[in-house]
Amino acid sequence: MKSPLALPGLLLASILFNGCIERTVYVDRPVPVANTAGGQTVATQPPPPPQTEVVTTCPGPDFIWISGYWGWSGNTYVWFPGYWGRPPHPHAVWVGGYWGHGHGGWYWRGGYWR
Repeated sequence: MKSPLALPGLLLASILFNGCIERTVYVDRPVPVANTAGGQTVATQPPPPPQTEVVTTCPGPDFIWISGYWGWSGNTYVWFPGYWGRPPHPHAVWVGGYWGHGHGGWYWRGGYWR
């Protein structure tokens, strides 16, 4: 005798493994692992120019495009592409991160919501 759960189980497996379910996950990206001085990322060479990005369709009216940036991985730059982020409150403004030059190298100032 077949289990009464066999048909629902097959149906569930079919849905899960056939790609019928799609979801988009939005995450805040951490600053990449790097050399640090006083909690700051320090690079030994200037960052490359920003890459040209294709801004995808906005997922909703309450999202803001956060541009990509060059992160320092300890010996080279790595590009972190832009993404749609959701502000923490309705009037929040994204202040983009930037690389500044100072004593000892190039310093990353991470972006933040204001």
